[in-house]
Amino acid sequence: MSSPTAGGIVFEQVSKTFTARAAETAALRGVDLTVTPGSIFGVIGYSGAGKSTLIRLVNGLEKPTSGRVLVDGVDVGALSGRTLREAQKRTGMIFQQFNLLDTVSVRDNVALPLRLDGANATRARARANAVLDFVGLGEKADKHAGELSGGQKQRVGIARALVRNPRILLSDEATSALDPTTTTQIIDLLRSVNREYGTTILVVTHELDVIKDLAHDVAVMAAGEVVEQGTVLETFLHPRAQITRDFVSTVIPQGVPERVVAHLGGEGLWRLRLVDDEVTQPLISDLITDIGVSVNVLHADMTEIQEHTVGHMIMKVGGPPERVAAAREFLAARVVQLDEVVA
Repeated sequence: MSSPTAGGIVFEQVSKTFTARAAETAALRGVDLTVTPGSIFGVIGYSGAGKSTLIRLVNGLEKPTSGRVLVDGVDVGALSGRTLREAQKRTGMIFQQFNLLDTVSVRDNVALPLRLDGANATRARARANAVLDFVGLGEKADKHAGELSGGQKQRVGIARALVRNPRILLSDEATSALDPTTTTQIIDLLRSVNREYGTTILVVTHELDVIKDLAHDVAVMAAGEVVEQGTVLETFLHPRAQITRDFVSTVIPQGVPERVVAHLGGEGLWRLRLVDDEVTQPLISDLITDIGVSVNVLHADMTEIQEHTVGHMIMKVGGPPERVAAAREFLAARVVQLDEVVA
């Protein structure tokens, strides 16, 4: 594959309204987003948030009601006919349900876009073989797609999306039908596509674990609007909108059961966020030996987010009020975030 040279996406005050039976439904409301060329950008939201509509605007399957979607500086919504079809060739699409022809060979499934473009059979087969080797399925080229596992089918779907060497890859809930192990494999493959070929990837999902492991930046959507956006790391460390905090809590616990708070009391019950070198500090032993407080660790874990180690800890600190206050001051100076925990 040759490396794509572009792939920027800009949404400028984009709205999309669908009309059915005289009723209007606003799928998108004034969306402003910029996807940097060569980046992996995640969009997360619950069902009905407008994620799939957003992604379909990029390849011209839908047109905005108002606003503009610029791909490599070109207003996709203004294209039609041959110019739209040519623009669509520079954008690959990965689907949740694979959309393969089960009774056709894997190679022919992958080669199909090129055959539809008018490429001769020899060139199309050679190109299909190359991308199948890249996704690790070269030995499956002569199998029928129906003989493959779900993870293998998704790899075929990725190969088919790559066969035209697109500048942009769109992923619409591509891992939702897969088990956790296979999801990790697909995430690793998409990261390889981005790293080795500079392909811009726009992924929409309702799974924050996917965003955490794959994307560089993220936008959170609700009811057709972008309610929060930023780097993945910053979004995990400092979620602002309630829906973002809800998503983060699926990966990092945010609270403590009411009965635990009632038993321990809320004073000195803290949640700590630690990043990189902060996670290796001997905080507990220092609190006990240097500050002279008791420490009850209720929860602790670590996760990797974009090559950063993020630690999370919930603790109960006890002792005389002045020592508890000193412990809080001690911790606040050594971790990225310290919050009071409520039930």
